[in-house]
Amino acid sequence: MSAPRPPGAADAPRDPDLAGTPRAPRAPRAPEAADAPRIPGNDYGVLRPADPGAWEPRLPVSVVIPARGRQDRLDLTLAALAAQTYPSHLLEVIVVDDGSTPPLRLPEIAPERTRIVGTAPGRRGIAWAVETGTAVADGAVIHRMDADIVAYREHVETHLRWHHLTDYLVVTGTLRFTAVDGAPPTPAQVRTAVAGDRAGTLFEEDPDHGHDWIGELVEAHRGFRDAPGSLLHRVHVGATVSLPAALLREVGGLDTSLVLGEDTELGYRLTQAGAVFVPEERALSWHLGTTTAMRRPAEVRRHNEPFIADRIPYRRTLRTDSGRQWLVPYVDVVVDAGGGARFEDVRASVDGTLASTLPDVRVTVTGPWESLEGERPAPLDDPLLDLRLLHGQYAHDGRVRFLGRVPVTSAPAPFRFVCPAGWVPGAESLDMLIERAEKGGEGLLLVALDEDETGVLAARLERTAAVSRALRVAREDEPIDDVIAELYGVTWLDAESWRLLPAARAYPSWTTNRNREAARWRATAETRAREAERARRQAAALKAEVKRLRADAAKGRRDADRWKEKAEQRRLEAVALHRARQRSLLGRAARRLRGLAGGSR
Repeated sequence: MSAPRPPGAADAPRDPDLAGTPRAPRAPRAPEAADAPRIPGNDYGVLRPADPGAWEPRLPVSVVIPARGRQDRLDLTLAALAAQTYPSHLLEVIVVDDGSTPPLRLPEIAPERTRIVGTAPGRRGIAWAVETGTAVADGAVIHRMDADIVAYREHVETHLRWHHLTDYLVVTGTLRFTAVDGAPPTPAQVRTAVAGDRAGTLFEEDPDHGHDWIGELVEAHRGFRDAPGSLLHRVHVGATVSLPAALLREVGGLDTSLVLGEDTELGYRLTQAGAVFVPEERALSWHLGTTTAMRRPAEVRRHNEPFIADRIPYRRTLRTDSGRQWLVPYVDVVVDAGGGARFEDVRASVDGTLASTLPDVRVTVTGPWESLEGERPAPLDDPLLDLRLLHGQYAHDGRVRFLGRVPVTSAPAPFRFVCPAGWVPGAESLDMLIERAEKGGEGLLLVALDEDETGVLAARLERTAAVSRALRVAREDEPIDDVIAELYGVTWLDAESWRLLPAARAYPSWTTNRNREAARWRATAETRAREAERARRQAAALKAEVKRLRADAAKGRRDADRWKEKAEQRRLEAVALHRARQRSLLGRAARRLRGLAGGSR
């Protein structure tokens, strides 16, 4: 497993216990982290929430409802919330008027602690409305709900029973869609029905509309407990979803630059923060009418795709354009330029990364960059010359950034690859490693690069969600990598199979212009593709010809058999005729002999 060290490569930390790999950085942890439940992946089944009515709630919750117009539907939403089983002194409702004309008003039937606030001028849209509501909310849990939702009696309680178990759950409810045909029920009728646990009788379910796709995703992954990280954000629809207020603040709230798809994008960032998604089937509610995505699906997709592609790297089919840069990279590659690393070694690692077949890579070069400020000594005698050269090499490359230290995680990027300076990933290395991690679900892949008496030097591919989760639940002084191994799994790999080479072996192959080389190889690939297409057409033609010849041969065999059968039939007829003629001649001869014999007498 030993590989030659590149000349002048900086020594990376080595640890014989965990093979000397750089560890994930630690972040401050709350005292209660030691008692936080350890949920592997998204398997929330390790938690045991109490049944509704069989426990004592203690967390205050703020239901935030963005609304614009449709006072009649808002009245029904508030009437249903007025009949919830969750204690009224722990429940507040904040309706955010997103520029309604006339302004929304509080109806007669509403929870005791309900208020209406307005968005600021110029801050319109659902994202701004939810941000406005959460900014003034008092609850430890934020329960976002649409203004056309009629919740069943235990809806809020069913959500909140999960949040009393740990502080990193995102709970989604279950919607039943109704077309609201005919006269809708009054707010009083809604409150009475919900309080009597008869919310299911209020409306007729719309057989043509629903979130069947969510149900199929959940069912396909054992209640979403086995769902891969790249799928989690898809179920985060805003109609009815709850999460800890602190978690929402931690990820930065909603992206107010988005006017559609803001809930999906928030779900993606919550995934990277290590959240667990719980689709709660018992948290039922009616959705009055259909959504915009149901009424105008093609237009919604057309509108959302550019914004979602820029922000959610998991949507690989939306990132097929070559030569593009994106707001959120798929993988953040960290190369440390400190500790006396040589310019040539760091450059080899960075250039190898930028030549990746993945189009959405970002490189973070860490080092004491602040030391470059101030008076500069003679250029060739500068003790910081290697740092200056690196900064000059990449200062204007939009894919490269310079940081003083490694961030706690690389969120919102879903992966981070820590590459020791002087080691060069091959063009396909990152793509192959991420594909391997996604297939196995590991939180950490360790690639052994070199080994000596002090331990193993390794590169590491970290899943951001796994590092975030481990930081949440690790006990004081507990190695983060051990927690990642427990919750997601850790796998060791070898450098040769994953095409990582020391700079001395990898870098000389880049002496030509890489763009020209890429164009040449692309042209070669296109030529080979055309040749392959011609070969496929020729093979298809030959296959058709063989098929025709086989058909002709089969027809010939059938004709031969038919003529053989006819020939045999003619032979038999000839034999029969011959025998008949013989019998006829013998008969005439016999008669003549008898005649002669009779005349002689």
